[in-house]
Amino acid sequence: MRLPFGPGRREVPGLGRPFPIEAAERFVAAVAERDPREEGWFQYALERRADGALIGDVGVNRHDEGRQAELGFTLATAFQRQGYAAEAVRRVVDHLLLEEGLHRVYASLDARNDRSAALLARLGFRREAYEVESAFWKGEWTDDVRYAVLAREWSRSSEPA
Repeated sequence: MRLPFGPGRREVPGLGRPFPIEAAERFVAAVAERDPREEGWFQYALERRADGALIGDVGVNRHDEGRQAELGFTLATAFQRQGYAAEAVRRVVDHLLLEEGLHRVYASLDARNDRSAALLARLGFRREAYEVESAFWKGEWTDDVRYAVLAREWSRSSEPA
């Protein structure tokens, strides 16, 4: 599946930030060789239709024998608040739940990330959990919030936000 959108700020374990070009090239080559239907992480690049600019990514981590997936998304700052993230997340979740037949998709995020939480809620995800100091990120313990949607819920909620 190629998404018609369009790099984000995701930190990939082992690559550091900013990515050394050689490490980034190895990472991209490894992702390009993966089958997005296999268990594990796969990154979809977001390419803007108008000019082909790479503007972000949506990461999908399939597990539980392919029945569930964790979702993560990033968007370059210049392209935020323009509807690209909502369009990309909606399309990937449509693909996972309606086309691929997964049972559940969820996303965990820093509790301070109000914009991503609002986006997921607008798309029909429900807040399932609030985990206090559950992730050590950038030198501090942070709270995580988990949002999820089931396939049977998504078919009713996937209208444009």
